[in-house]
Amino acid sequence: MRVSSQNRNFSVELSALGYPGFAYLRARRRRNPAEVLIDALNEPNLDARVAEGLPWLAMTYVDMDWAWLVRNAKVRDRQNRLGFAAFLASEVAEGKNDKERARELRQYLELLESARLAREDTFCHDSMTQTERAWLREHRSPAAAHWNLLTDMKGEHLAYASE
Repeated sequence: MRVSSQNRNFSVELSALGYPGFAYLRARRRRNPAEVLIDALNEPNLDARVAEGLPWLAMTYVDMDWAWLVRNAKVRDRQNRLGFAAFLASEVAEGKNDKERARELRQYLELLESARLAREDTFCHDSMTQTERAWLREHRSPAAAHWNLLTDMKGEHLAYASE
């Protein structure tokens, strides 16, 4: 039985999957990383620290069932969010000189590219103000603009990118 998103603690779920940013939390049972990823990407508003963990999830569990993940992202119109998370994951993998993981992630990006939505979205921060939205339109990364997302997140700024 699925837990309502209102009762979800994505921090604990990421901790259970080994995310170092929440290593201090007591983790309960591990859920399927693909389910955690798609459920989190479907949230209108996530804690910024949780959102930063989503590319880590894509990079660490690169062997997830991406066909299922892409299909479910499309059903929920979240393919841009998934594409951006996969892009950041590939950036981090490249920065760590993990060429095989980066190559696999780029293959998944190709699957998502043909399904990219023209509609503007956020990276799980729908409650931002119009002023924040206007600023991000001017200052977002080329990758965020490509995926039509309003976010200032970059792979190089993620804490685990330099570990």
